[in-house]
Amino acid sequence: MIDQNLLDAVKSYSENMTRPITFVLGSGEHEKRSELVEFLTKIAGTTDKINFDAQANDDSLPSAISFAVRSHIDDVITDTGIVFSGIPGGHEFTSLILAILQAGGHTLKLDEGIQKLIKRFNKPLQFQTYVSLSCHSCPEVVQALNQFALLNDDISNEMIDGALFQEQVEANNIQGVPAVFLNGKPFANGLIDTAKLIEKLQDQFPDLLAEASDDEEQLEQQDVTIIGAGPAGVAAAIYTARKGLKVTMVADRIGGQVKDTQDIENLISVPLTNGTDLSTNFVKHLGEYNITLKEHVSVKEIGETKDENYSIHLNTGESFETRSIILATGAQWRKLGVPGEEENVGKGVAYCAHCDGPFFKGKDISVIGGGNSGVEAALDLSGIVKHVTVLEFADELKADQVLINKAKEKDNIEFITSAATQEIKATDGKVTSIVYQDHSSGETHELDLSGVFVQIGLVPNTGFIKGFVDLNRFGEIEIDERCRTDRKGIFACGDVTTVPFKQINIAMGEGSKAALSAFEYLVMQ
Repeated sequence: MIDQNLLDAVKSYSENMTRPITFVLGSGEHEKRSELVEFLTKIAGTTDKINFDAQANDDSLPSAISFAVRSHIDDVITDTGIVFSGIPGGHEFTSLILAILQAGGHTLKLDEGIQKLIKRFNKPLQFQTYVSLSCHSCPEVVQALNQFALLNDDISNEMIDGALFQEQVEANNIQGVPAVFLNGKPFANGLIDTAKLIEKLQDQFPDLLAEASDDEEQLEQQDVTIIGAGPAGVAAAIYTARKGLKVTMVADRIGGQVKDTQDIENLISVPLTNGTDLSTNFVKHLGEYNITLKEHVSVKEIGETKDENYSIHLNTGESFETRSIILATGAQWRKLGVPGEEENVGKGVAYCAHCDGPFFKGKDISVIGGGNSGVEAALDLSGIVKHVTVLEFADELKADQVLINKAKEKDNIEFITSAATQEIKATDGKVTSIVYQDHSSGETHELDLSGVFVQIGLVPNTGFIKGFVDLNRFGEIEIDERCRTDRKGIFACGDVTTVPFKQINIAMGEGSKAALSAFEYLVMQ
């Protein structure tokens, strides 16, 4: 289950630990218990900084295949609030390694402002995060909540492998991961980054957080503030930093939507890469320059100052001034907006085929959208589910012909064009059918199925600046040929703008152009 290369990596990583940690196992019997014991024993055997005694059980842990990661602070074994229920292999192995390192004293990967904010949480928050070990999005949520637990004694997080706890999955009507429960109630479902987790906490518990104190150190005035860290934002940050400007980047996460992309075959000079690798390279490239990075943070508001600069107000309570702004906030999955969609997210309605496909093994499902993302999702799902029906609103598919040809070679993929989705129906908390209208004939049809994957494009992330800069009817930021908005000193680039063709290559070029325009603006002031 765990090969020598992984064990060697654990041994190497453990050199960064400044204090020991201990695995504590739950009590009871389970068919997977011996496998978990072997797994933990091998990890503990790599270094004397990791302790494990299979006979020292803790009845307070949730199950016989649950274990806690506890830290040694001043020679006292201290609860960190981190629990794994299941064997964290697959993508979750990284979550375990980070939990070990961080409980062992390694620096947390969170912005200082975020850390201060989390420490101010003042009520017990017990998270349970249901995952699939094949889900590439789940670790981001698990790792964020584990860090929350390490920062605040009132917070805990239990990672639960849904495959090993099917009764809980069925009882909670979970059909998509990550599925986060807070204090026993549904809290979040699907891909959600640290900034969004904090925003949801602030929305749900408005009295939970105190404002940042006045004596906290604030960031000095910046020349350029870039909001967003997808391909456009990263290009803008690097170009402005190379000009010697004082640059800050504020972003939910490095990579943006690209981070969720699987194979990328059209990045010029790179025949094949993927979103994870490209995002990792973004981080490396940004690290070559003097850029203040505020990751996992979101902008609540942009204001004007008396000297015609701008003020940036963050969700951490921090604020600072900037002489110019480059908006590169990208886009997010577009919703259908039909009855039954919102209320059934995680119960049969999904937006990530790779993450949630395994929940529909052997079942009939539908993909809404016949563009590249829709046909790619159908191809991914065809190897898991029984049958895929692709519904496309237009009279013909919009995907690249090479993708259409691949899909038509699959016996279990069917295409229906001229199909306008009307409603998603569910029974007892699970999707059972979809209703669509053939808009060429006007006839209405109902298709029995267990899941609906929505792949109908993107909507720009402009909610926080609506009314501040000009937007078109689609919510995109209006820009000219130099990426200038209607406001002096504010520029925009990438998928959030009116620029046609939302592509990685184009976004990088637009980000570079916006940076050069911002530099030109600043030197002319």
